Amino acid sequence: MNKTLTRRGLLQGSAVAAALALGLTGCGGTAPAGQQAVSSNAVEEALQKGGKLTVWAWEPTLKKVVEGFEAKYPNVDVELVNAGTGNDQYTALQNAISAGSGVPDVAQIEYYALPQFSLAKSVTDLSQFGAAELKDTFTPGPWSSVQAAGGVYGLPMDSGPMALFYNKEVFDKHGIAVPKTWDEFLEAGRALKKADPNAYIANDTGDAGFTTSMIWQAGGKPYKVDGSNVTVNFSEGGSKKFAETWQKLIDEKLLAPVGSWSDEWYKGLGSGTIATLPIGAWMPGNLSSGVAEGEGKWRVAPLPQWEEGAKSSSENGGSSLAMPAAGSRAALAYGFLKYSNVDDGVKTRIDGGSFPATAKEISSPEFLNAEFKYFGGQQANKVFAESAQNVVQGWSYLPFQVYANSIFNDTVGQAYVSDTKLTEGLDAWQKATVKYGTEQGFTVKE
Repeated sequence: MNKTLTRRGLLQGSAVAAALALGLTGCGGTAPAGQQAVSSNAVEEALQKGGKLTVWAWEPTLKKVVEGFEAKYPNVDVELVNAGTGNDQYTALQNAISAGSGVPDVAQIEYYALPQFSLAKSVTDLSQFGAAELKDTFTPGPWSSVQAAGGVYGLPMDSGPMALFYNKEVFDKHGIAVPKTWDEFLEAGRALKKADPNAYIANDTGDAGFTTSMIWQAGGKPYKVDGSNVTVNFSEGGSKKFAETWQKLIDEKLLAPVGSWSDEWYKGLGSGTIATLPIGAWMPGNLSSGVAEGEGKWRVAPLPQWEEGAKSSSENGGSSLAMPAAGSRAALAYGFLKYSNVDDGVKTRIDGGSFPATAKEISSPEFLNAEFKYFGGQQANKVFAESAQNVVQGWSYLPFQVYANSIFNDTVGQAYVSDTKLTEGLDAWQKATVKYGTEQGFTVKE
C-alpha cells in the first residue's frame, strides 16, 4: 500500500475542521433512508441497467478495478476521482455532505476514520444489502473495523497485519538473533548500538497509528465505544506494556530520531543504520521502490510478542470502501463495492501489489507460495497471512479518532523530544481527548 496508511497522526489545517464537523454531528445524525432489505437481484438489475457512478479514492490499484468493472458492466460509467489522500479527502467529503451536493456514491475511508462517519450516519449501513453475511469472507481485523453498533458501514478493501521487516545482513554481521519478543527486541537494540554506535534497531519520532497498533497487539483496549458513550483509558494493561518497553528504547537512544517517509529514513533503511521496521504487510512495495539497494538484504519475521510463546498481532493501516448516505445510486454503488472487495476486483488489486483483506485469497497456495525477490526469495506472504489470522479481537477506534490523532504530537509525541515520559504523554492525550469528546456532546469517561 501507499505510505499514507502510516500517516494517521498527520491532521492539519482544514482537516481539523472536518474532524470538528464530524464530532458535532456524531450524536445527532438521522438514519439513512431505505433500511428495507435490498435483494441481490435488485443489485444485479441495477448493474445491468447501468448509469453513472462517482467513486472517490486514492488507492492506485482501483484504476484497473474500474476498467474491469466497466468491461463486465458496459452500461455503467464510473468516474474515479482522487479528491485528496486520507484526511484531505475526508475534509472534501464532509464539506460535500454538509452542502448537500457533490457527494460521491462510493468513498475510500480508512478503518480508523470510519467510526466518525458511521456514528454520524453519513455512510450507509450495508446490512440492508446482506453485507453481514460476508463475515467469513474477510480476515478478522478488517471485518471488525467496518462494524459499529450492529451495522456494517463499509466493505474491507485491504489489510495491514503487522510483521517485523529486518535487515538480515545487519543482524548476521553482528551475530544478533532476530527478536521473538519485545524484550528481545530491546536487547537486540542494545547489542546493535554496542556493535555500531551509528546504528539503530528502528526509527520512531512518535506516531499515533503505530502507538495504537502496538497497544492493540499487547491486548490493550484503551477505547470503548457504545454509541455516544465513550471511555478513554491509557492506564490499562496493554498501554502500560507498550509504554514500559518503548520508554527504555527512547531513554537509551536506540531509536533513530528520523521520521518515516523522509529522505533520511530511506537512506537509513538502505545503508543498514535502521535495522528493522515493525509495520503493516503493505510495506514490500515501498521497500522495493524506495530502498532498491536493500534488495536481497531484507527479510520478514513475525511481529515480536509481549509474552513469550504468544501469537498476537494487530493491524496497521488499511481502508474500506463505503457508501455515503447522501448518494443517489445505492444498489449500483453496492454492486461496485462487492465487485471491488469480494469478487473479481480482489485479484486485480493483489496483482497490483495490494495486500488483501479476504480470507480466501490469503489462504490460497498461489498467494502463500509467492516468492519475493526483494526478500531473497522468501515466501513472505506466509508470515503476513499468519499475522492476519492472529489479530487480537475487540479493538475499537474512537468516533472522533481523526481529531485524537491530530493532537498526538502535542501530547505523547513530547516523550520523544523532551523529558516527558510516555506514561505522562498518554495521560495528557487521554485528558485532551476526553475534553474534546465531551465538548462535542459525547458522554466520555476515563
